[in-house]
Amino acid sequence: MQQTLYSALILSLALSFSASAQQAQPTEAIELKEVPTSPMMLPYNNPFGDEQVEEEKAATDRSSFSGSMENSGDFGKDTMQRIAEIYRIHVQAIEAQMNENPLQAEKHITDALNKLQELLDTYPELQTEQRFSELYRSIMTEYRKFYGITESEMQTEGEIFAIREELFSDDDEWIKDSYSVPENLPAPSTSVPLVQNEKVNRSLMYFSLKRPEVMEKWLKRSEKYFPMMKEIFEEEDVPTELIHLSMVESGLNPRAQSWASAVGMWQFIRGTGSMYGLDVNFWKDERRDPEKATRAAARHLRDLYEVWGDWHLALAGYNISPRGLKYAIRRGGGEKNYWEAWPHLPSETRNYVPSYIAATMIGKEPESFGFDKKYDEDPYSYDVYQVAPLMSLESLAEAAGITLEELKEYNPELLRWATPPGGKYPLKLPAGLKDTFAENYEDIPKDERGSNVAMHTVSSGESLGIIARKYGTSVQALYETNEGLSSTIHPGQKVVVPIPGGSATESPDEIASGRPADKNKASQSSASEPSSKRSSEHTEPQAAEKPSGPVITYEVRKGDTIGHIAEWFDVTASKIRTWNNLTAYIRPGDRLEIYVDESKKSYYQKISQMPFDEKQEIELKQRRNEDLTLASLTGADGEYTVQPNDTLIDIANKHGVSVSKLRELNGLSGSRIQVGETLIISSSE
Repeated sequence: MQQTLYSALILSLALSFSASAQQAQPTEAIELKEVPTSPMMLPYNNPFGDEQVEEEKAATDRSSFSGSMENSGDFGKDTMQRIAEIYRIHVQAIEAQMNENPLQAEKHITDALNKLQELLDTYPELQTEQRFSELYRSIMTEYRKFYGITESEMQTEGEIFAIREELFSDDDEWIKDSYSVPENLPAPSTSVPLVQNEKVNRSLMYFSLKRPEVMEKWLKRSEKYFPMMKEIFEEEDVPTELIHLSMVESGLNPRAQSWASAVGMWQFIRGTGSMYGLDVNFWKDERRDPEKATRAAARHLRDLYEVWGDWHLALAGYNISPRGLKYAIRRGGGEKNYWEAWPHLPSETRNYVPSYIAATMIGKEPESFGFDKKYDEDPYSYDVYQVAPLMSLESLAEAAGITLEELKEYNPELLRWATPPGGKYPLKLPAGLKDTFAENYEDIPKDERGSNVAMHTVSSGESLGIIARKYGTSVQALYETNEGLSSTIHPGQKVVVPIPGGSATESPDEIASGRPADKNKASQSSASEPSSKRSSEHTEPQAAEKPSGPVITYEVRKGDTIGHIAEWFDVTASKIRTWNNLTAYIRPGDRLEIYVDESKKSYYQKISQMPFDEKQEIELKQRRNEDLTLASLTGADGEYTVQPNDTLIDIANKHGVSVSKLRELNGLSGSRIQVGETLIISSSE
């Protein structure tokens, strides 16, 4: 699928970092004394810190786990090929800047970023590899230079990373040998076994003895978010005790952000979040939306349980790639048992499940571990009002009678100074302020509302790349808008900046992650109230416009997600939702209309018939830039199934054979063929 450079930018992993400097902390920070401040989420070479220290910290896991992984099967060969390709693009970006061609430089930089993200999405375990760390450092340095991003904008956000660094370290000097679980501790009935062993006791000691201030802060935050989370997990038919995983993932901080691109309360990387309907672009990051991210997490955990058949393994799978978990299971004797695989997991995952169990035990019985039973925090609650695109957040906060920081706290997904361009935006407001806001909103002068063009005055030190980033557009868009624009600009110069538009039908309150899984039809979801947190909304429905051209009807199968289907047919998930008026989750048996390129209709028809694994293999080949044609999808036995509107001549041309040869191979006397008929394309001789 063709994308503008702006689209490529917003899909790159680095843009999610740049919002942190503009956000206010939604929760009171926890100040830890003597806790290492390394922002590592995983044992990962941090390219912004001391290289020698990082190398020493990462050495153990690289040799014991990922080193073995790299040498297994095609893993090493594929990753090295892709790393080499990214380096080649990186060199082209540098050469373009030397030749004073910012347009080409931007293209190569965004291509390198996209491929870097694809590599990380495909092989998350590469985060422990020095080779990937060096590549990451090089690509991100060039990205920052081109767009004028300071290192302060690339830092992590949230205390959870310092806490996990300490908790997951090998330092056991603080452990008390005499520690035992409190006597007469009630045994709660849970679907996920709360195993008690020395590994769990280590985490219990950390939370209740070494860092009780950490757990106390999390318990306070849980009173705010857990009622909403429990409701969603019940709707998704997932064990409600799993909401405690958010403590270990982020400390219940919606803006938690690891520098390695995991974001939000549930720490989704971009690729996984997209699979579950979480949209990320220059203007918003729905991984930060507590409600939408929680629903995505519930569905992800449920899917992981269906894969592994064991909740402890499902939890481990939330933290490590399937490849890494399979490797550990195989090394542990082949039994699907987390505790058998435990010695062969990286240190992060070894401590991950015990920490979840400890957090759950304390969360369910806080008094038994020395914490208060209640902290009297108000539950997560808000009203929604649809506002115009590109509305200044300062103006909206003033209309609501709250501070800008408070408005951002209720809308942590908003990354910029204004609401996203395109359609109306569902702004969240403190409960009870909707009527007041509505009155004040109507009084905001029309000329203070956003437009799709801005006039920028160049300041000293600015480049076209820096200007483009400030407005969420691209260098290419600047050239297209400003006739005769030179790559050399000077202070005081006026540059017309086009603000990127969006689809008016892509309203975030309509995405799949906003509804329970059992309310997948538009008619159902419109007739039923969503979660009690979402009160009445000021809405203006907008018609979904469908493109002209061929359409393929795809029947949803078990395991399919909107994200999967979008990748297979080279379209966006939002377009699929728009074309099919989807306001909720898809389910097996649903029939979706997907509009495709006329010249590739037969190709996509073939794709639609493939099993899940084969379609995923095709997607992997596409990520490697392999040229895929209809002929390349023909089965190994040289057969092809006739699709609607196929003719014998079309099939012959697409497969590089003659019509007479097709007739000979299939015993045809004429050119008449039928849909569903299997034709032999090539002889086995």
